[in-house]
Amino acid sequence: MRITALLAMLLAVALAAWAWWSRPIRVTPAAATMDTTAPVPPRAMPEPAPYPPDPGRQPAAPGPGTAPAAGLQPVPGDALLVPVQGIDRGQLADTFTDARSEGRPHDAIDIMAPAGTPVLAVTEGHVEKLFDSERGGLTVYQFDPSGQFAYYYAHLQAYAPGLAEGQQLRRGDVLGTVGSTGNASDDAPHLHFAIFRLGPERRWWEGEAINPYPHLREGTVPR
Repeated sequence: MRITALLAMLLAVALAAWAWWSRPIRVTPAAATMDTTAPVPPRAMPEPAPYPPDPGRQPAAPGPGTAPAAGLQPVPGDALLVPVQGIDRGQLADTFTDARSEGRPHDAIDIMAPAGTPVLAVTEGHVEKLFDSERGGLTVYQFDPSGQFAYYYAHLQAYAPGLAEGQQLRRGDVLGTVGSTGNASDDAPHLHFAIFRLGPERRWWEGEAINPYPHLREGTVPR
């Protein structure tokens, strides 16, 4: 009787142990806690810190042409050009009233430059006359678009290739080169430049002389 009870007790313990070890175990997969289909945004990189200023670095100086010459005001884009390439407005000299031989007034300014330097149209207009004179040598008479003013270029060494009477001119077009033809000295090549107001007849050889110096110096167009 005692042995039978002991065996029954051992059998009950064994059945209970087997039932515990064989019970189902629920495992939660990682997919249940994370949505693997949703895109993962890239990690933002921090902005680089700005470089501290270099106390030894000086600001860059403005390049040529960024400021007007001392004592001059900026001029508009349609202002009269200095008619000799490479000559600054500050280099001009007022020789309008200088006396010439036989008591003649100068009525122009002389712009000194090496022979062969390009001579430029001071504004738009047209070539009214190409003339080789005893005093002026090779000359160009340019009329402005209004027909009220003439611009006179004298002592040229040569005309620009293809330059012709009636030719339309743009501001800055090359008319010829600086020289010493006519009564100019070979030792002092220059451009003799004049402005004159035309009369009602619009004759290229006559008009009222106007001092070119202030107009070229300030870039203003005669009115």
